Amino acid sequence: MTEFGKNPDREWLKQRIIGVSVCIIFAFSVLFFRFIYLQILKGEEFRILSEKNAVRLTGIKAPRGLILDRNKKLLVDNRPSFNLKIMLEDAGDVKETVTKVSRMMNVPFEDLMKKISDAGEGAFYKPIVLQDDISRDHLAVIEAHKFDLPGVFIDIEPTRHYIYNKTASHLLGYLGEVNNDELLSGKYPHVKTGDSIGRYGVEKSFEIYLQGKRGGRQIEVDANGRTIKVLKTVEPTTGLDLKLTIDLDLQQTAEKMLQDKHGAVVALDPNTGDVLVMASAPSFDQNDFVGGINSKKWKALMSDRGKPMSNKAIQGEYPPASTYKIVTSMAALEEKVIDLHTTTFCPGFFKYGNRVYRCWSKHGHGNVSIVEAITQSCDVFYYQAGDKVGVDGLAKYAMGSGLGKKTGIMLEDEKKGLIPTSSWKKKRFNESWHRGETLSIAIGQGYDLVTPLQMAVFIAAIGNGGTLYKPRIVSTIEGSQGNVIKEIPAEVAGKLPAGAKTLEIIQKGLLDVVETDRGTAKRIRLKHVKIAGKTGTAQVFSVKSGDKLKTEHLDFYLRDHAWFICYAPAEDPVIAVSVLIEHGAHGSTAAAPIAAAFDRTIYS
Repeated sequence: MTEFGKNPDREWLKQRIIGVSVCIIFAFSVLFFRFIYLQILKGEEFRILSEKNAVRLTGIKAPRGLILDRNKKLLVDNRPSFNLKIMLEDAGDVKETVTKVSRMMNVPFEDLMKKISDAGEGAFYKPIVLQDDISRDHLAVIEAHKFDLPGVFIDIEPTRHYIYNKTASHLLGYLGEVNNDELLSGKYPHVKTGDSIGRYGVEKSFEIYLQGKRGGRQIEVDANGRTIKVLKTVEPTTGLDLKLTIDLDLQQTAEKMLQDKHGAVVALDPNTGDVLVMASAPSFDQNDFVGGINSKKWKALMSDRGKPMSNKAIQGEYPPASTYKIVTSMAALEEKVIDLHTTTFCPGFFKYGNRVYRCWSKHGHGNVSIVEAITQSCDVFYYQAGDKVGVDGLAKYAMGSGLGKKTGIMLEDEKKGLIPTSSWKKKRFNESWHRGETLSIAIGQGYDLVTPLQMAVFIAAIGNGGTLYKPRIVSTIEGSQGNVIKEIPAEVAGKLPAGAKTLEIIQKGLLDVVETDRGTAKRIRLKHVKIAGKTGTAQVFSVKSGDKLKTEHLDFYLRDHAWFICYAPAEDPVIAVSVLIEHGAHGSTAAAPIAAAFDRTIYS
């Protein structure tokens, strides 16, 4: 029985009410003291910040990923750039401030004001770049006078640095400032106004990987816009690194050999399609584009007849000349219009209808077989072989060998060249094909056009036994710690339309081009390695029969182009090379020595 006057349920409820009341009082006490802290102890500080709108959010530019060669030698990295900016909100008398900056930087006042006006009305509360990448001398001057320059500040950002000036410039590419249309496209979610994106080469093709993710910073500034302290920081995410397939040493060897010449060199690994070298001359300095190239330099590049802004390895389209005789050989053997023992007599010319087609050797080659025709590059042999196959037959084997179409390399603006057919001519000119035109096609003249990269892929396939590889320029995409994010495997693009016997015959002829005394490239023979290759001289300007104009008497831009394609070692190739020297006159003297330099570099 319970004690008189006490109710157990009531006592239990009373205890619960007291407990809840204590909790409520405690919570309100915490809020009260927090209120005291914010309003009394920190009130003045927050009032000043509020009145001056002194808390700002600023972006932190993300460093782009690094670019390395196949041996992990650094080709492209980032360096600090000191960028001079102005915040109009804090600048007070803008014209007065800009006048001071103009005097200190020795930059025209009008140029600085134009950058401010170009930023638009919405830029009043955003930083405007007055000058990118200022020198350390100018940095010291601005810092020494910062109290006289309200709203002006230095922002340190990572900027691109191409370590080897002009090296692999067409392959690596360069950056350019993003425009409004690109910002609105949604393709660049982490890019803001004033940022740079890839405009050319690998920098453009792999932008999605190289581009990092911006960070941000919450800062407190004084009335003049100067930073007082950093309140909070979200670090940017660095872009991913690219490991290229090119070999820096071989690349520089090619570029040294191309010095003072116009043309291109491509070297591939015949067993993977890896691009070991991609050089185009004349070249350009990628560092000129960092922060924006000036109009004088851009105009000079655009007016240069050597076309330094064109990647001739993938964009230059040239008649293949005698290198195309490999295709004609393949077609004639596979179509069985000739065999290993077929011979043709070459007196130095070939009469076809009422026209005489000359051989490059005016005295002729006598009786030649297919192997000897390749070795000595006999035009008469190929006039007759090509005529038997026909233009459409030649086109079938050329296209089957990867000519007349893009290789698929991961670079923009690759050209596909041209392999003519009878239907193509009808459609293009509304004219029927004439059999006499086939004779020119058979020796790589006429309408035929190829790129140096296509010819490198083709000769690599001849050397490796018939496999066409898609050219690869990036092998792995890696994180900043070297961890592999993505691997890009070697990719087979197809097979040559030729059997093993046909390839064996062609390989023998190509070997004899270099390794026998009657070969057209005998001058580049090396002691310790055998090279198999083919020379070519592509006509640019037609000289009438009987004219005795010498090459040196022609205008430079009317001289013949020089070709040489090869692989080595002949018995088990590890490198395939395509060399095109514009207006180099002769493949044996202008192009072949450059290809031989690679083999000498590898085996020395």
